[in-house]
Amino acid sequence: MDQIKTAGIIAEYNPFHNGHQYQIEEIRRQTGADFVIVAMSGDFVQRGEPAIFDKYTRTRMALCGGADLVVELPALFATSSAEDFAACGVSLLGSLGTDFLCFGSESGNLSHLQKAAEILSEESAIWQSLLQTYLKQGETYPSARSLAVAELTGDPGFSTLLATPNNILAVEYLKALKQQESSMIPVTIRRRGCGYHDTEFSGPYASASAIRLLLSQSAVLESTETLCMQIPPAAFDALLKEGALAKPVFPDDLSELLQFRLLSAVQRQEDLSRFLDFSSDLAARLTRQVLHFAPFSEQILQLKTKGYTYTRISRALLHLLLDITKEQSSQAKSLGYAPYARILGFKKSAGPLLSHLRRQSRIPLITKTADAKKLLSPEAMKVLETDFYVSHVYQSLLASRGRLIRNEYTKSVIVL
Repeated sequence: MDQIKTAGIIAEYNPFHNGHQYQIEEIRRQTGADFVIVAMSGDFVQRGEPAIFDKYTRTRMALCGGADLVVELPALFATSSAEDFAACGVSLLGSLGTDFLCFGSESGNLSHLQKAAEILSEESAIWQSLLQTYLKQGETYPSARSLAVAELTGDPGFSTLLATPNNILAVEYLKALKQQESSMIPVTIRRRGCGYHDTEFSGPYASASAIRLLLSQSAVLESTETLCMQIPPAAFDALLKEGALAKPVFPDDLSELLQFRLLSAVQRQEDLSRFLDFSSDLAARLTRQVLHFAPFSEQILQLKTKGYTYTRISRALLHLLLDITKEQSSQAKSLGYAPYARILGFKKSAGPLLSHLRRQSRIPLITKTADAKKLLSPEAMKVLETDFYVSHVYQSLLASRGRLIRNEYTKSVIVL
């Protein structure tokens, strides 16, 4: 049975849609994998926002859409920079002994993505000099980075290669594979249909961004017909079964919690720069506008500058709200990013996979939260307790909207 072949995906599924099911089908076809393992963000995502549906709903949707096993990315890195998000996902899947690391990209060109990853990993003196030149010309960091890589390779195409979200993450995955000396084989699947940020519905492959926008602008009944065309039938049934469709969560649902946390922090004279993604400058600017009482998204826009992207500020505010500090992040990195694999759900047919993982995983598998303290070191337990805390904050949002779900100590693993 140890001849099992596994493919891993690092994902948010925010929410799961037709494009994700297509990717899983393509991964099976291209790799011949017996099982697909997904390392998925929990209740908050890398953009510094709450997931539109809770992690258990999204787990059920993923399993219905073709995944065999879903494990949770620790919250410290699920809400972190692209570099740390990727490093954590690669570490987690690598520790489970996964054979293939599979990811979507706009380019579909693995050799070009690997070349960009190699340049960015090495950070040569020439590249650093080019980067500084473009920054002094007023380019944002992402733009300067892309232009520096393009000039170094002599290929203008590299400037657009690093301008799209999936390509950026793909490069970070490849960097992490190299830095961790991982044996996983990279496989990229070209993104099908609309782009990551596209908000139009043309054909059956709309983006997750478009689906979230539809849910934010329409009543549930009005959006159901369109959603049925964009989410695989079994996954859509799972969404209805969990009761999540009627109570989606949006970034501005964090507004009151954030305002309270910010007032509290200023009142206690907390050093905001100790929170992840905060600089001393951003901390000072946020403190000055503490009494503006703006919604979450407006707070971000008020703080946004050329040097601070919307996503960076969103993550910083979320880390303040969730009490995620630079020290916590640093400690978790010293443990290898993912010191455990918390199982959110699996298919009954994945029994051989679970047996296989129990034999070869380099990190503990957590299926019952009550067993965690026996399996984890005190330091690793702190990382897991952060996951619990973060999910309980999310569950409080759901409760305020009239939807109650089991807490992290009583919720069972999803089994299909």
